[in-house]
Amino acid sequence: MIHTLTAPAHWQQVDLLSDLHLGPDTPGTAARLEAHLAGTPAQAVLLLGDIFEVWVGDDARHEAFEQGVVKLLRAASQRLALYFMPGNRDFLVGADMLAACGMTALPDPTLLVAFGQRWLLAHGDAQCLDDTAYQAWRATSRSEAWQADFFAKPLAERQAFGRQARAQSRASQAAQLLATDLDAAACHALLREAGATTLIHGHTHRPAEHDLGEGMRRVVLSDWDFDATPPRGDVIRLSATGLQRLAP
Repeated sequence: MIHTLTAPAHWQQVDLLSDLHLGPDTPGTAARLEAHLAGTPAQAVLLLGDIFEVWVGDDARHEAFEQGVVKLLRAASQRLALYFMPGNRDFLVGADMLAACGMTALPDPTLLVAFGQRWLLAHGDAQCLDDTAYQAWRATSRSEAWQADFFAKPLAERQAFGRQARAQSRASQAAQLLATDLDAAACHALLREAGATTLIHGHTHRPAEHDLGEGMRRVVLSDWDFDATPPRGDVIRLSATGLQRLAP
């Protein structure tokens, strides 16, 4: 069953962001996130996965960079409703990190019922069915047995694993992103199950809007990189007037 989040009556605007890939080498992206959270008129911000470049366990939240992000998100949570959906890079974010940041867990996928409309939200990786190697890894890494074994390792060993995985991912990321996309039939099935016509997701780093036919569409968020030249990143804002894509 698809999880449903029903917007409280006082919500007038909701911001959706994904794929920030925050890490020690992206100070410009972290700064832009802080500015957006401080200035947005939205009452809620939903983070749709890969907010962190890598996450190896909630005990990492005490490290220097991670402490700064916790402080940033915690401050924003005092004035905003913050929700976190796991991505393929940060699916190990757990209850301790969520509590430290003042964020609420958001299952993947989630149906957002707001402003008289139904919006289906996902990270997007689970629907990239042609990437069979990744889907096999996804199933393994989300198993209780794999995670119990991983968390039993010392933090330093998990961090080394994360660095290695990040390096391998960066080396093949461009080819992977070009070769894989969401499966249309899987998107149709999800939308029908949710009783929605719009799927909003990240993961592919290819911001666009796709007509899926039968009155359905797929809207893709951009990744963020405000340390790049030129910088990039967007926000999708939902309100009673519909869907807007904004520069943050």
